[in-house]
Amino acid sequence: MRKRRPLLIAVFALAGLCAGAQQTTGVDGIWLGELHAGATLRIQLTIKSDGAGHESCALDSLDQNAMGLACGTIEFKDNTLSFDVPAVHGRWSGKLSPDGKTLSGSWEQSHAIDLNFTRQAAAIVPKAAEYDAAMPPVAAADLKQVLDRDLAAALKTGQLAPATGAGVSIGVVAHGVRRVFSFGAAKPDSIFEIGSITKTFTGLILAQMTEQGKLELDDPVRDLLPPDTVAKPAGPEITLLDLATQHSGLPRMPDNFSPGDPANPYADYRPANLYAFIGQHGVAVPAGAAFLYSNLGFGLLGQALAARSGLSYPELLRNEVTTPLGLADTTVALSASQAARFLPGHDGDHHPAHAWDLDAMAGAGAIRSTAGDMLRYLEANLHPENVKPAPGSAAATTLQAALNLSHQLRADAMPGMRIAMAWLYQSESGNYWHNGATGGYSSYAFFNPKGDYAAVVLLNTTIGGKGSFADRLGEHISERLAGKAAISLAD
Repeated sequence: MRKRRPLLIAVFALAGLCAGAQQTTGVDGIWLGELHAGATLRIQLTIKSDGAGHESCALDSLDQNAMGLACGTIEFKDNTLSFDVPAVHGRWSGKLSPDGKTLSGSWEQSHAIDLNFTRQAAAIVPKAAEYDAAMPPVAAADLKQVLDRDLAAALKTGQLAPATGAGVSIGVVAHGVRRVFSFGAAKPDSIFEIGSITKTFTGLILAQMTEQGKLELDDPVRDLLPPDTVAKPAGPEITLLDLATQHSGLPRMPDNFSPGDPANPYADYRPANLYAFIGQHGVAVPAGAAFLYSNLGFGLLGQALAARSGLSYPELLRNEVTTPLGLADTTVALSASQAARFLPGHDGDHHPAHAWDLDAMAGAGAIRSTAGDMLRYLEANLHPENVKPAPGSAAATTLQAALNLSHQLRADAMPGMRIAMAWLYQSESGNYWHNGATGGYSSYAFFNPKGDYAAVVLLNTTIGGKGSFADRLGEHISERLAGKAAISLAD
């Protein structure tokens, strides 16, 4: 099977995780469970340990054809098992039964869902992903015509069929030629939630404030928080750069996150809640902290930068990024005219979904935007040297340097990838990329300096039972621009 690029539902090879591996602990083996999250998804878990009892594992979402998602932060003690899956921003925790035949626990992404596993004798091997034949690299001006054909089945009976209410807006630029177009219920100027792509804006705000001399990348985040929020640890502590590169050691989500409205889960999580968690958890950075995707970490970074500036996160975003770049439709709160263009969102089964409002966690996923604005943002990332200071914006004078600073690769991330300030970088393709998903939207963006192209996909449907269609479409476009075989968009 041809290996797919790591996306929100990432796929990458993980050597040595086979049924016949040496087992040294009671949790080793192959496990199968069902996750009921709108659709029913079969989840397969493969766990092994080395001679010293150190665990490693991989998770397969069989019905999404997402195989080999590497586990991180694995702990097994006193029959209690927990692990993170950084590629999908999730965490599982639970217990091994006394007879060693079941693992009972819960899976956490935006909220906790029961997920129990039963031991299996052999692994299930799903059907390989299908790819459309390669063609010469597609020019930006020709991409819509190519996608008219490649998306025909999806538009008729699949993810973009009229009955789904789904719409997608796409922006693409290659060698200076740009196009913005849409399919389904969307229009080119429709507004969407961009979810975790917000993190790249937060990273750029950090770079801006660094270039302006307002802070240093190695400043402890504690220094930016209100006095007496958290005690100084005895050893090394979390820095701003640790947060921006997902190496802070902070968990994916705070343990005092308890939404009053599951349909709008972040709305009532305030700065006071965030500060209370940090005060209790502390800001010591674990020795050798590895990559661990943390919404909490970027929420904390956005809140800390806002506290240092004396502004709210939306005001800081406007001052440091959207005004200098002229992004009139990239915002947290919509005007009346923008709200009229805000495309209604849908869950993974194409039912209406509530928009998400973020307060203390704004830096992790609060932004809304259009394909046109996002393309302008990607063009600035693709060619910082071409960014012209916006009239009347003092922050625009540092923007070129800040963009370059935000692209510097700082640490390892998932296999085959490194990370800059929020942007993930895939060595094989040369893409800087990030994606996002909220309760009713999904998104994918990338830029490739070597190939001189970039694209964004904005979809008013979240991840469903067959994975993220926005991710698959983004990958397809990347492969078409590169002249490679492209993952099929048919169901």
